[in-house]
Amino acid sequence: MTESEVLLRLTGIRKRYGGVQALRGVDFDVRSGEVHALVGENGAGKSTLIKIISGAETADEGTVEMAGQRLSGNTSAALDAGIATVYQEPQLFGELSVAENIFIGRELTRGPLVDLPTQRAKVDELLDRLGLDRTLADVRVADIPVGEQQLVSIAKAFSHDPKILILDEPSAILTDREIDTLFQVVKGLREHGVGIIYISHRLDELSVIADRVTVLRDGEKVAAHPMREVTIRRIVELMVGHVPAGPPAGHRVAADVEPALEVSGLGRRGRFQDVSLAVRPSEVVAVYGLIGSGTGPLARALYGIDPADSGTITINGQPVSLPTPQAAARTGIALLPGNRKAQGVFGIKSIAFNISVAHLHLLRRLRLWVDRRREQQVATDFIKRIAIKAPGPHTPVNALSGGNQQKVVLARQLVERPGVLVLEEPTQGVDVGAKEEIHKQILALADQGTAVLVVSSDLLEVLELADRVLVVRAGSIVASFGRGASQADVLAAAAGDESGEGTTLDAARAAVSQEVESR
Repeated sequence: MTESEVLLRLTGIRKRYGGVQALRGVDFDVRSGEVHALVGENGAGKSTLIKIISGAETADEGTVEMAGQRLSGNTSAALDAGIATVYQEPQLFGELSVAENIFIGRELTRGPLVDLPTQRAKVDELLDRLGLDRTLADVRVADIPVGEQQLVSIAKAFSHDPKILILDEPSAILTDREIDTLFQVVKGLREHGVGIIYISHRLDELSVIADRVTVLRDGEKVAAHPMREVTIRRIVELMVGHVPAGPPAGHRVAADVEPALEVSGLGRRGRFQDVSLAVRPSEVVAVYGLIGSGTGPLARALYGIDPADSGTITINGQPVSLPTPQAAARTGIALLPGNRKAQGVFGIKSIAFNISVAHLHLLRRLRLWVDRRREQQVATDFIKRIAIKAPGPHTPVNALSGGNQQKVVLARQLVERPGVLVLEEPTQGVDVGAKEEIHKQILALADQGTAVLVVSSDLLEVLELADRVLVVRAGSIVASFGRGASQADVLAAAAGDESGEGTTLDAARAAVSQEVESR
């Protein structure tokens, strides 16, 4: 690549938020027809850097140049220069249709009126590129799955005809088929000279899609390499600053111990049906399924958020009714929710508030007021214990990275050891370092006697953590595996289609085995 092919150049970028130095003199560039991966732990500075590129934030020091022209540091200037961004969480209006979302604020017009035929033709073209049905154009965004919402966000970015496209964790909420479509589209854009910044915690994707990789750690650029010259293991070492620990060890759980949680014939109409499982004290059981399989609704039913309408739940041998989260909490169940932004954190409140809010009865003086000194001490202890990157307990949670926010939500569950801990997608969207720490805390809690149920669509995670893996497909448990199960067998069970409309279980297993071996 020659110097003239550089589309975007950042030089000496620095950014501070209060006492946190988010970026420390970062240099970064993207060339024409290149996929440049940007990786780092949560809190490393990736999100801040892309916000500065897209004009959502202004650097304290340094310059951003597009095609040799310095940008002024606002979103309009970035869009006019040809920079489009797709964030990890879809930035769409749920009550509007897909077509309305794609062109909102910049409708195609003919005179004073919106040119609906031309606009619809453009929407159809964009949906075709992403393998989406054209009938989706008239559907409300709130009525389509979150994976398709992400593809709509990508279509919206494509509508700008970008020269630089920023993809922030684009595959985190996509199915394998949708990821394949995304990769084909990205490769097509690359062939047309578009420069792409690709951010992902799924490092195995990088060898498939990226040309170069830049690693950030603690706000500094620590390495930049052509992808062909570096291994995934080396990237991980650069991200965390050390060689990560191996997979956690399993637990020895006596078979004759009474289950802490037992579920029999549990169902919720349209979500899951006839689910039966048991989790013993000190046991880690994983419920694994592909996106849309029904695993998430099961987790929420066990905490009374969306109660089951059939079946029974037993805690320590006693049947219980869980119509509300309060009822679940009284039985000793705790939940780490899958959507930390909507269900897990109070963003404008401090770390101390977020950790203590469910445990105020422990922190009251004379049962009248909260002991703020004790509240601060509890938060400070957890900041050290699970390595939350923050200046202190007074820091607002929305000033933290996603991985550190997840640690705060986990800390809330650890203040009082629960009898049963349900974790829904515990490490979704977090980096390898945060994932390692969260796994360590989960296993430590199990060692203390908690029964742990991990509900996850991350296959490697469940195979590392779980003593048993239960596979859910179409809302039902279809298979069970012990520790040491193969990735191919578990994934084949989750993907198997006995209806005749897709692959058979044996065919799925063979296909998955071939894919795993090829990696």
